[in-house]
Amino acid sequence: MIWQDIAIIAAGFIGASGALIHSYLVRQKITAPLAGKVLSNGDYPEALARLVPALLDFSGFNWLIGGLALMAAPFWLGEQGLTVLALMVGSSYLYAAIGNCWGTRGRHPGWVIYGLATALLAAGAIAPRL
Repeated sequence: MIWQDIAIIAAGFIGASGALIHSYLVRQKITAPLAGKVLSNGDYPEALARLVPALLDFSGFNWLIGGLALMAAPFWLGEQGLTVLALMVGSSYLYAAIGNCWGTRGRHPGWVIYGLATALLAAGAIAPRL
């Protein structure tokens, strides 16, 4: 195993761990209160009450699946497959980092976590494999 593989696995671990923590906190701090106070009062259609929690969970699901794929990728994919996967998952992580930094003016730790994962992916996928 070379350092690029370790960087990709580390990025996957950071992304998957961040996803699990994010999903738990979203459920506790946003989805449950939102469903209890806003969506269940009858002002919104029932479909919206079902859709909003699912949409809030989508980012965590995306980051988790991407992280798990990155952790397995060095053992299953060749160089081109790793590059494609890093671009796909890295674009999601980069979007999370930029969105968190912009949306919270840097006060949310998500931009640091997913920024680090993106940097590790860039280092692991772009550097020449020796």
